[in-house]
Amino acid sequence: MAFAARSPYPRLALLGLLTFTAFGSRAQTGEAGRRWQHLDLQADGVPGISADRAYRELLATRTPAPVLVAVIDSGIDSTHQDLKPILWRKPSEVAGNGLDDDKNGYVDDVRGWNFLGGKDGQNIAVETLEQTRIVAQDRAQFEGAKRKKLSPEDQAKFDQYQRAKKAFEKAVDAENKELAYLKEAFASNTFSFGKVKQALNVAVLDTAVLRQAMVSRPDVPSAKSLYAYLRRTHFGSTDEELKALEEALNRSRNRVEKSLNPAYNPRPLVGDDVTNLTETGYGNPDSQGPDASHGTHCAGIIAGVRGNQLGADGVAPATVRIMSVRSTPSGDERDKDVANAIRYAVDNGAQIISMSFGKDFSPNKELVDAAMQYADQKGVLLVHAAGNSSLNTDKEQNFPSYRYLNGQDIPNQLTVGASSRLNTPALTATFSNYGQQTVDLFAPGVDIYSATPANTYSTFSGTSMAAPVVAGVAAVLKAYFPQLTALQLKQIILQSAVPYHTQVYRPGTKQLVDFATLSRTGGIVNLYEAVKLADKMTTLK
Repeated sequence: MAFAARSPYPRLALLGLLTFTAFGSRAQTGEAGRRWQHLDLQADGVPGISADRAYRELLATRTPAPVLVAVIDSGIDSTHQDLKPILWRKPSEVAGNGLDDDKNGYVDDVRGWNFLGGKDGQNIAVETLEQTRIVAQDRAQFEGAKRKKLSPEDQAKFDQYQRAKKAFEKAVDAENKELAYLKEAFASNTFSFGKVKQALNVAVLDTAVLRQAMVSRPDVPSAKSLYAYLRRTHFGSTDEELKALEEALNRSRNRVEKSLNPAYNPRPLVGDDVTNLTETGYGNPDSQGPDASHGTHCAGIIAGVRGNQLGADGVAPATVRIMSVRSTPSGDERDKDVANAIRYAVDNGAQIISMSFGKDFSPNKELVDAAMQYADQKGVLLVHAAGNSSLNTDKEQNFPSYRYLNGQDIPNQLTVGASSRLNTPALTATFSNYGQQTVDLFAPGVDIYSATPANTYSTFSGTSMAAPVVAGVAAVLKAYFPQLTALQLKQIILQSAVPYHTQVYRPGTKQLVDFATLSRTGGIVNLYEAVKLADKMTTLK
């Protein structure tokens, strides 16, 4: 699934006579907060990637070359003001003529491709989780079966079924509790906010109204507690909070009713044969899809137009183009789609691929491995989000993984954890996966402001945001030093990562550990240091 930061589990805050349910918060979005990932620790006191410094001190007199970055995700809004100028367009394909002009097996793929769509233009929005699919597919064969009576091949499938069943049941229990909580929170907050609106005789309850009411309406003491609540959660108004809460409620309902429902199967909409793992050409050219929020946000992080005074700046320069390949729904992506998406991106010229998705099971991992090997052979760098489950991936599984099935490291892949703007125990994102052997480095992934559909901008958190930061750094290096290979890009990014020895909370715990022990490099990606190293490497040659 497209990685998004996990919501904090419910906390109830008793505020005066009313109970407001704190379901989460939005980050403050002042100018510095909106672009903190570009800042420099020494110059700005923020553990960013030093992008501003790199452009100012090292790249100002250089001319970048074109670079193509593929974003394999939920889709990208092709009309967004900060993305439209930098989105890839295939010159060999004529839009809307119903023909495969370049004979690549994909009709009208002008902007990219959607492996989650049907020929009739319909698209899958919500999919099942992989453990749900395994339970639905194998329950009849393995429920109640005795392992020792099975063939070696079936024993392996039986073991996978048992693990998937356990994960499925745990997820169902947790999501049902989350859904019940969110329903109660929405009803409770709607009632509570409505009472305050009625008392103050206003249609909108924002912080300005509440601040004034604290002075002018002492007979409404809840105005003070509600004002404090909105300030603490960083919502501008109660309507804004309720909208975000309703969105969370709908996502949770979809997980219960669809993603965790073995009887739910949207795949016939696509029209492919799910058992034919070598099938290509299915899907449609709608590379935006029904909900492009996640992919649009990732694309903006990589290459949103810099310096145009709109929204947020990307990392990469204006010569970088973004290709949209849609294979990631709400729910879990299928291995077949991921493999085809990687191959599509490689075959259409992508030099870097950003992949902000992942899941707990990969029943056809060999397909993804083969596609990654193909990308390696073609000199393409893969940048993957480490995941948002607070797991040590040296010990726990997460897919796509750091290694091939044969145990060898994937040479052309970078795996990225998420860091915050605070050089304190909170430097490591509480949700981020980590691993001294399986996570390469960290990058800004907490409270990242970027593009969202319909010319809007939002603040998201997740390793989903950290991976495109690193993909953007790779794109900068490739643009200004085009002779660098994928393996050299990886080498430079790893060697130039700035190490931190801050005592931080191990994700998911309150245990303090050295930040440097949570990844291979022990560092955070840094564009300034990477450009210096790239310049040195290419000059020596």
